[in-house]
Amino acid sequence: MKTLSIAARLIAVTIVLHAATAGADEIRVLASVAIKTSVEALAPKFEKTSKHTVKTVFDLSATIKGQIEKGEPFDVVIIAPAQVEDLIAKGKVAAGSKTDVARVGLGMMIKAGARKPDMSSVDAFKKSLLAAKSNTFAATGASGVAFLATVKQLGIADQIKTKPVATPDEINANILSGASDLAVLPVSEILSVKGAELGGVFPKEVQTIVVMSAGVSANTTGSAAKEFVSFLMSPANSPVFKEKGMER
Repeated sequence: MKTLSIAARLIAVTIVLHAATAGADEIRVLASVAIKTSVEALAPKFEKTSKHTVKTVFDLSATIKGQIEKGEPFDVVIIAPAQVEDLIAKGKVAAGSKTDVARVGLGMMIKAGARKPDMSSVDAFKKSLLAAKSNTFAATGASGVAFLATVKQLGIADQIKTKPVATPDEINANILSGASDLAVLPVSEILSVKGAELGGVFPKEVQTIVVMSAGVSANTTGSAAKEFVSFLMSPANSPVFKEKGMER
């Protein structure tokens, strides 16, 4: 009888554990580095309340989009709105799933303790760019593309010294090593870089707002991916986005 009792208890524990994990899915999220710190802060909270697990990959929006086009598996993608719409048109993202999650303006990153550039007006901004030893940015990133368009608009594209790179890590390295004294990035990316700080934000007249939109994979089954996007959109999480340099 004692043996039967132990066996019964083991069966009961197995049933409870199965019930606890039943319906729990792994959600693969491919997202822009612009929203990285917000997702990293919120994913554990979602996992705790939903029992689902979240696996994340962060990179430039253009890189993420290219990976998906080549067949990279995902459940949720968070990149620029136009890129999500293009993935919908190509059948990679489910129609009707595009959701604007948060937005962020562009700023200048400097080495911690360095003199901050004057960005109080468009004229001061231009002078700061022209005076910089080097302005570094991600050539294919949304911020880099916007920056090039801005300096062209200001008529100084051929006068400033630039150091375009391929990845955010290279931007950080240029600032921390002193190879560049100014870096163009979304504010949300600047705040988390150790050894660097926000030198200022672009003047409103030439500011570019980068929007981050989520989309659910056309191949995803179940509701976990949609639940994660809904969780991100909860008003209760707005303070987290603000703390990380983003806006709703």
